[in-house]
Amino acid sequence: MNILGLSAYYHDSAACLVQDGRIVAAAQEERFTRKKHDHRFPTNAVDFCLAQGGIGIGDLDLVTFYDKPLLKFDRLLETYIAHAPSGFKLFLMGMPLWLREKLHTPRELDRGLRGQYKGRFVFTEHHESHAASAFYPSPFEEAAILTLDGVGEWATGSIALGRGHRIEMRKELRFPHSLGLLYSAFTYFTGFKVNSGEYKLMGLAPYGEPIYKDLMLEKLLDLKADGSFRMDMSYFGYCDSDVMTSRKMDDLFGGPPRRAETAITQREMDIAASIQAVTEEIVLRIARYAHELTGARNLTMAGGVALNCVANGRVLREGPFEQVWIQPAAGDAGGALGAALFTWHELLDEPRSPQRHDAQYGSLLGPSFTNDEIRAYLDSVDAVYRFHENEDDLIDHVAELIASEQVVGHFSDRAEFGPRALGSRSILGDARSRKMQATMNLKIKFRESFRPFAPAVLREDVDDYFEMRPSENSPYMLLVAPVRDSKRLPVVEDGAKGLDKLKQIRSSVPAITHVDYSARVQTIDLHHHPRFYKIIERFKRKTGSPVVINTSFNVRGEPIVNSPEDAFRCFMHTNMDALVLENFVILKQDQPNAKEIDIEAYLKEFALD
Repeated sequence: MNILGLSAYYHDSAACLVQDGRIVAAAQEERFTRKKHDHRFPTNAVDFCLAQGGIGIGDLDLVTFYDKPLLKFDRLLETYIAHAPSGFKLFLMGMPLWLREKLHTPRELDRGLRGQYKGRFVFTEHHESHAASAFYPSPFEEAAILTLDGVGEWATGSIALGRGHRIEMRKELRFPHSLGLLYSAFTYFTGFKVNSGEYKLMGLAPYGEPIYKDLMLEKLLDLKADGSFRMDMSYFGYCDSDVMTSRKMDDLFGGPPRRAETAITQREMDIAASIQAVTEEIVLRIARYAHELTGARNLTMAGGVALNCVANGRVLREGPFEQVWIQPAAGDAGGALGAALFTWHELLDEPRSPQRHDAQYGSLLGPSFTNDEIRAYLDSVDAVYRFHENEDDLIDHVAELIASEQVVGHFSDRAEFGPRALGSRSILGDARSRKMQATMNLKIKFRESFRPFAPAVLREDVDDYFEMRPSENSPYMLLVAPVRDSKRLPVVEDGAKGLDKLKQIRSSVPAITHVDYSARVQTIDLHHHPRFYKIIERFKRKTGSPVVINTSFNVRGEPIVNSPEDAFRCFMHTNMDALVLENFVILKQDQPNAKEIDIEAYLKEFALD
């Protein structure tokens, strides 16, 4: 049976194809259109998934959508009425789109599928989709399921129990009380973009002190022992205005929200540290309650808040669960996958056999390209390249480039599904380098200097470098762990505060060690990432270090690259040193049109200044 799962019209449109219970393909529309967080019907992603499955639209048995638009509309109407007349402006802004498009989702889906699908549409609830995306691909026969995000229809968080092929929803938190929206409110308040800047807020937190944590818990929300809470909505604006916070919030924190792209002050750093501390406290309490409620030994997680890898790390280290598995596409895109799996297992009552690693296949579910396709493209743009017939020679060449402090774009295998580059569409560098973090942030990624980079480490070596269990599994880069004391270097206390802390060298792998001695760890093994594993293993032979930098292959403001064309364009428009496209190696110094990129001009051209 062919089931197509879809998410669209709100944030991060995506498609997923499940054939007889197996995930065959999944992709986000933004990767094809190059429009970040593209919310339109995922035409290109659908076409890719169907082609990967060897079928056409007419071969689909069911099409599933990741939430229930009518229930969501019910919540919006009730919210507008409850806040009348102050919410009238928001009502006028939102209603035309709802009346024109979102209330007619079946019609829009039919139009998106070009009228060729003759079956029925299935609409799962938003948090059912998240719960299914967390549990069904996991390696567990039984697990507690925790989903936390902004808001679906009414639910903003849920606890469920997954057992076999069934999911039983147990508890939920309801709008407007939302951990995702609470975090997004402070994303807005600190001057970052809501729905895309939350990871910047998390990265900024270690530069500050959580001096406002008690104030937040006293004034903004009433937090219970089980992690449930009620927010004082007089501080927030998202129910009745087009901003996230009210003037009452300005008064509480001594001034209005920071304007985007202006200087980040100590206030913003301390606010970031404080809301991060509050978030971790809430997630830990909910996780403990989920364990008490379900009695399960293992935990699975999804929803946008599950991308808060600092909180995830604390749940694993301090929580009551033996193992934690987090959906790598935890946000709305993953809802497409969850909707399809929920339909197969829960609605069609089909059995499930958990796989030892997981059923997500390293989340390498997107497009791939052959060497012949890549060669044709490189020849069309007159690129100078070297082709390696022998993979061992290629592995050695790439490892040598990284060891010599070259910045390498790595493009191989299928593209990753989700917001993290996991080695297939990655930029790689030497984690031992003292200059690599600044070099990659400013000269390659064109982004804020404070942003940390993640380590990719051989799984068998993870506990030598990080405070994790031997061979701890973290293939999706969703857990933060402290760097081991044995790898830390003494820091001379010079009174450095804020971003000045960046200048201090803190460990033997300084490029991936954050200012609080933490790192967002990705473990690499032969099952999930065979070629990437071989590259790092060869790098270890050359240098003694099993750790490299792994960051997404894109620049600020753009989605992760999807095709050889995307990768080559990004390579030529940044100060990257080398590009690997499957078995091809392209060196910047060899390209006839290569030049040093003027970063200020680039930022101006792409309106990123």
